[in-house]
Amino acid sequence: MKSVLSRVRSAPHDRGSAAIEAAIIVPGLIMLVCLAIAGGRLVTSGAKIDSAAEDAAREASIHRTAASAQDAANTAAAESLDDQGIKCASSNVSVNASGLNVPVGQVATVTVTVTCTVNLSDLLLPGTPGSRTLTSTATSVVDQYRQRALGFANSEVPWSTNRSVGAEQ
Repeated sequence: MKSVLSRVRSAPHDRGSAAIEAAIIVPGLIMLVCLAIAGGRLVTSGAKIDSAAEDAAREASIHRTAASAQDAANTAAAESLDDQGIKCASSNVSVNASGLNVPVGQVATVTVTVTCTVNLSDLLLPGTPGSRTLTSTATSVVDQYRQRALGFANSEVPWSTNRSVGAEQ
């Protein structure tokens, strides 16, 4: 009985099988880890782009003209993405500021869409695309009782600013 066990333990045809198994399994595990990293990067980038869209929508909703709302949304989205460490290969901020033109007393909204192309090529994973375009849309309510732009050249100055009050003091 002892001789049968010693022959099974030291069978010469089993030598090197661990190296072959590792050579087959390790590349698959590395690809699985890289896919998990790429998926995690896309999910976190998507959440950060959602946040940038919300910041841009809120910033656009407090302005009174479509042009200033567009500028404010662009700036807010760029700052938000930069603060969160997202580097877009290309980005676009689209603002629907038609809610700024409704009469005072009516509820209106401003909608901002942020599109960002996230670079994935630095993962060095064969078969993954070099980049992925992510889009997020956010809507912010415009205060229904705040003043609206009246088309004057100085329409961004709040109504509460009275220059004659400062001159009297």
